[in-house]
Amino acid sequence: MKTLKQVKIGGTARVVKLHGEGALRRRIMDMGITKGVEIYVRKVAPLGDPIELNVRGYELTLRKEDADLIEVE
Repeated sequence: MKTLKQVKIGGTARVVKLHGEGALRRRIMDMGITKGVEIYVRKVAPLGDPIELNVRGYELTLRKEDADLIEVE
């Protein structure tokens, strides 16, 4: 299983499944990260957390802890 956390800078991935439950899963979905959406990893902060992404035409910053719950291909 490959997660969004493992995608390299400049890489693109497609969401296969969202792990987690309850409010956390709902929050990730509210940000526009749903099954089938394509995500581009723009950059990673100097200390490694958070990750800056492009999703559905807008920029989004996501903690690595949350990125590890997003399974991609």
